[in-house]
Amino acid sequence: MKKILVTGALGQIGSELVMKLREVYGNDQVIATDIRKRDEDLVVQSGPFEILDVTDANRMFELAKTHQVDTIMHLAALLSATAEAKPLLAWNLNMGGLVNALEAARELNCQFFTPSSIGAFGPSTPKNGTPQDTIQRPTTMYGVNKVSGELLCDYYYQKFGVDTRGVRFPGLISYVAPPGGGTTDYAVEIYYKAIQEGAYTSYIAKDTYMDMMYMPDALNAIINLMEADASKLKHRNAFNVTAMSIEPEQVAAAIRKHIPEFKLSYQVDPVRQAIAESWPNSIDASCAKEEWGFTYEYDLEKMTADMLTKLRGKLLQKVG
Repeated sequence: MKKILVTGALGQIGSELVMKLREVYGNDQVIATDIRKRDEDLVVQSGPFEILDVTDANRMFELAKTHQVDTIMHLAALLSATAEAKPLLAWNLNMGGLVNALEAARELNCQFFTPSSIGAFGPSTPKNGTPQDTIQRPTTMYGVNKVSGELLCDYYYQKFGVDTRGVRFPGLISYVAPPGGGTTDYAVEIYYKAIQEGAYTSYIAKDTYMDMMYMPDALNAIINLMEADASKLKHRNAFNVTAMSIEPEQVAAAIRKHIPEFKLSYQVDPVRQAIAESWPNSIDASCAKEEWGFTYEYDLEKMTADMLTKLRGKLLQKVG
C-alpha cells in the first residue's frame, strides 16, 4: 500500500487530492503538508499534517524519511498570474521546491508526481490540437518554471531512475478551494458570482478559448497515472490532459440553463489576457489515453450542473 507525502496540501489541487487519496489508501497513509495550517480544514483534521516550507530541503527530507513514505506528490507552487507579478519569488519557490522534492525522492527511492500545465506552451506552439511533443517557448515566468520542471523530472528519471510522472493540467474548476491566482480562474469565479449576484464581469475576453477540466476528473487522472504500468509509459512526465475547450460565453450559456437571468460582461485584464492568448486553444490528449487509459467524465453541461448544486450548498452553509 502506498504511503504518500503531499506538498501544497491546502492549495487548489491539494485540498481535494489529499481527501481523495485518503479515501483510496487510508487516512494515515497520506501525510499532508503546507507552509500554513488551518485547524478547521478537513485536510488537517482527517489525517497526518505537517508544516513544511518546500524551500527547506532538510525539513522535506526528514518528513519523508520519518513518515517512511514511498510516494511524493509535489503540488506547492505559485500560479500563473501571481508568478508574473512576483517572478523572482516564483522561480525560487517553484524551482527550488521542485529540486528539493526530487532530491528527497531520489534519496529515499520514492515514486514522484508533480503537475505541469498548459502554461508550459507559448505563442509559437500550435494553437489547435496542440500535440504532446511540440515547441515549448513560454513567455511567462510560470511557463518557464513548468517547462524547466518537465525537463528536470525527465532528467531525474533518466539520470537517477526516479519514477517521475506528471500531467499538463488545463484550467481546473472546483467548488472546494477558492481561486488561487491562475489565469483560468474566471471559470471558477463565474459560478460563484452567478449564484451570489446573478452577474459576472470577466477579466478574460470573449472568444478566448482555453482547455479546462473539472476537479474530480483531474484527481482521477493523477491516481490512474500513478497506478499505471511503468513499462507502458513512453512519455512519463507532462502528459497532455483535457476535458473541454471553452470560452466565457459558452460558460455563461451553460449557466443560463439553470439561472436564466444570468448576465455576463467584460473588463479585460491585460496581463491575464496576454497570458491566456499565449496558451493553446485546445490540446491533444491522445498520448495519455493510449499510454495509461486517460478518460474524463464531465463535459461543460454536466460540470455546470454539479458546480451550481455543490456551490449553492456550500454558500448556504456559510450563511447558516
